[in-house]
Amino acid sequence: MSETIHYHSTRGGSPAVTIGQAITAGLAPDGGLYVPEALPQLDPAAFDPHGTLADSAATLLAPFFAGDALAAELPAICAEALDLHTPLRPLAYGNANVLELFHGPTAAFKDVGARFLAACMRRLPRADARPLTILVATSGDTGAAVAAAFHRQPNVRVVILYPDGLVSPRQAHQLGCFGDNVAALRVAGRFDDCQRMVKAALNDAGLQAAVPLSSANSISLGRLLPQMSYYAHAALGWWRGHGTPLNVIVPTGNLGNAMACLWVRAIGLPIGEVQLACNANATLPEFFSGADYRPRDAVATLANAMDVGAPSNFERLRWTFPDPAMLRALLQAHSVDDTAIRHTIAHHARDHDEVFCPHTATAVHRLDRLRAAGDTADWTVVATAHPAKFEGVVEPLIGHPLAVPAALASMLARSASAEPLAATDAALHDWLTR
Repeated sequence: MSETIHYHSTRGGSPAVTIGQAITAGLAPDGGLYVPEALPQLDPAAFDPHGTLADSAATLLAPFFAGDALAAELPAICAEALDLHTPLRPLAYGNANVLELFHGPTAAFKDVGARFLAACMRRLPRADARPLTILVATSGDTGAAVAAAFHRQPNVRVVILYPDGLVSPRQAHQLGCFGDNVAALRVAGRFDDCQRMVKAALNDAGLQAAVPLSSANSISLGRLLPQMSYYAHAALGWWRGHGTPLNVIVPTGNLGNAMACLWVRAIGLPIGEVQLACNANATLPEFFSGADYRPRDAVATLANAMDVGAPSNFERLRWTFPDPAMLRALLQAHSVDDTAIRHTIAHHARDHDEVFCPHTATAVHRLDRLRAAGDTADWTVVATAHPAKFEGVVEPLIGHPLAVPAALASMLARSASAEPLAATDAALHDWLTR
């Protein structure tokens, strides 16, 4: 496939770019998010039925990289970044499965996108010899995944912004335990403040001239596109074995993981019904119930990595499905409050010996509600993080300590530190230029 695919801003005010340029920039100059000029269509028969996750990713993403200098490197990028285990396994109860995405180095699904982005960035030429600063706003898991992926990478600095006191203690420790070329800033505000500050910095031409910047949030296509791979790989395996599409319940906050799933379905692979499980931040559930889209300040919940009141990827969602009525007909979103999260974790640990993190528990709760309403379809819930990252929430509910994965234990054994930062654009500007 030789014809170059170009990428445009969701806001329509920026020049078209190649995938390599879109990954380098992170955010479009007009503040929009990059999207392809059109989503390609793929045939399930194009995929190797015996292929690995990396093999599936290389086939899936080839049309998105067509004509770019990275296209020839794509199989190597996938092999390097996606040698991860993402099993689809039966749950211990009731005609359902779980897609486990937490077996990477930081025990969260964000490892998939972060490792792929880092592998791309290592291969992208840069005219500017100065170090590239990668800004990351995190509500808990993204920052550690990006830090691990870029740790000690030459000529790259990672700057993580996280809401002080609003991530779990183990998440905070992960964010601050890298050192070297990784700096952690604990912001006196919410995740939405961190996200706003990062976007403002990326859109500040003067700051960009002084300090070359890029992004590693799910606003970056270099993060979003590889997340499609585990949905494609799981859906193709399910389809081959059962002859039916994979129905998925996705825990979501900023909509990146959900967009990856929806794009896999949109390009013709066997994803069936998709439902979104949100926490008490009700921006998306209210929209899908028929209300106008209304971003608001996030509220703190047990599922802290989903504490988002203004999900960035909503712009991509509207680009993909520009008719609101059609979008609402294709997708549902449901709120799950902290009481329901606690009950779900405790109930399934006691009755089924299944332990879930608070984020995964929102999807499991939605599954339980479907079953209570008489739904007997096959469903897959997406497990986004290892429960041991949230021991303060989970262990009191299940009544015993959780085993800590070896990679997480290694990070927790290091010392950690983070600098305080005010929740203002000016404070980040001053920190970056000091």
